[in-house]
Amino acid sequence: MTQHVTPPLVLIPESAPFNPDQRAWLSGYFAALLGPAMTGATALGGAEVPTGPALADNGDAPWHDPSLPLDERMGMAQDRSAPQKLMAAMAQQDCGQCGYNCADYANAIFLKTEERLNLCQPGGKDTLRMLKKLEAELGTAAPAGAAAPAAEAPTAEAPLGPYGLCRENPAEAVFLSRRRLNAPGGEKETWHVEIDLKGTGIDYVVGDSLGLFPANAPALVDTVIAELGARPERVIATKFGEKTLREHLLTAYALGAAPDSLFQLLSLLTSGAQRRKAQSLAAGEDPDGDLAYLDVLAALHKFPGARPDAEVFLEALDELQPRLYSISSSPKADPGRVSLTVDAVRYSHRSRLRLGVASTHLGERLAETATVRIYLQKAHGFGLPASPETPIIMCGPGTGIAPFRAFLRERAATGAPGRNWLFFGHQRQASDFFYREELNALKDQGVLTRLSLAWSRDGSEKTYVQDRMRENGRELWRWLEEGAHFYVCGDAKRMAKDVERAIIDVAAKEGGRSPEDAVAYLAALKKAGRYQADVY
Repeated sequence: MTQHVTPPLVLIPESAPFNPDQRAWLSGYFAALLGPAMTGATALGGAEVPTGPALADNGDAPWHDPSLPLDERMGMAQDRSAPQKLMAAMAQQDCGQCGYNCADYANAIFLKTEERLNLCQPGGKDTLRMLKKLEAELGTAAPAGAAAPAAEAPTAEAPLGPYGLCRENPAEAVFLSRRRLNAPGGEKETWHVEIDLKGTGIDYVVGDSLGLFPANAPALVDTVIAELGARPERVIATKFGEKTLREHLLTAYALGAAPDSLFQLLSLLTSGAQRRKAQSLAAGEDPDGDLAYLDVLAALHKFPGARPDAEVFLEALDELQPRLYSISSSPKADPGRVSLTVDAVRYSHRSRLRLGVASTHLGERLAETATVRIYLQKAHGFGLPASPETPIIMCGPGTGIAPFRAFLRERAATGAPGRNWLFFGHQRQASDFFYREELNALKDQGVLTRLSLAWSRDGSEKTYVQDRMRENGRELWRWLEEGAHFYVCGDAKRMAKDVERAIIDVAAKEGGRSPEDAVAYLAALKKAGRYQADVY
């Protein structure tokens, strides 16, 4: 690869954690980008424009859609550059749980500034497997036995980042309270949670999310240790420090979906058909049709003769990742604290109760005044319009109401004159009308201009928010034509797509658009920043 910066003036130093080709390409790229403005850089001529692979970005990424399955996303990126293919493997639309946006995470992996391939929490094992496959195919993985990039030139440990403002340096906050939002008779368990921000350095705006580091359920941890036949008080040194086995499993390691590396370890401790089955599971195959339900404990149950040493067992587990929640409070209305709206996940499989790690940590295990590690995740293009006069339309069924409660509280606190329309839905009105009194009070105050409700389990026919949108199509179209911004929060796979389809239908019916023009209308809303999504 051509060196694009006149020697000896090199922008990327040899001590940087890149190989020579990557260093040369980056030097040329920045020299061309900055030109004469960069002291010591030689701008490139027309024939010397960097020829390295195009880095990933959001400007031209048709696969950047969380509703698309992985194989479809990879097919769309098959003729693209290596970083763009890495981006296509990411399962979420800039959710922020990895600490990056999707494009930056892909570029960091490609440029070898990020070695961790398991940070895409929504993608889980599917994304991890694809990233590993791409590393192997594209030659971005370091050769076996090669020193880690940091070993090329020892440097001071990189700073963690601002306290409370990144996942690498979470703040210690005090858990204040929880309040059940469902009335008796509801099938769901949803909590309004409040956390004290005093001393955390966190200064958020509505639309932002809160990252939270959970702890595993003690009962599950104790059961796993007993299944291993290990001593819970055994002290083991890992990258998380010297702690007892029980402490490690409580706060540092994930006990959810069993990772491929655990099945690889179990395959070494078995033989015959059991070994072949463990190897198949490690490769992502599903010989018994139960891979989706195999958490760490179930994996140990499946291979009862394989009991690894506790230290080796920890090495085979994934790190316990933080969870992100849309903030449901406003700093203008709720100074010094932050609130979340959380569905507690519980379900049974083969007579064993399974628990959502973070949701039940918040919903039942955290005691008031206990501390919890949190950090702020700034929103990527999701927030109130710049003008307080701009009307807004919000569509948030279930816990998707969280950021819109924040929007409404903000507009009420600031006296914003813009009109506000909320579409909310859930299963049953009697048990699942979250923040009922608060929303009705906002209507009485004139802050909430319109409230359209949809209940899927009341009556003989299921009604969803997208149905209410079509029923109110004429008024919805009028608001959009008057400049309203449209927001959606919730399930990316189905609900968000159904809402998009409803907008297209309204544009066709009420706006007289052709099918093609109606689709283009939605695309124009997105491009103008008037359609914003917080989906997961």
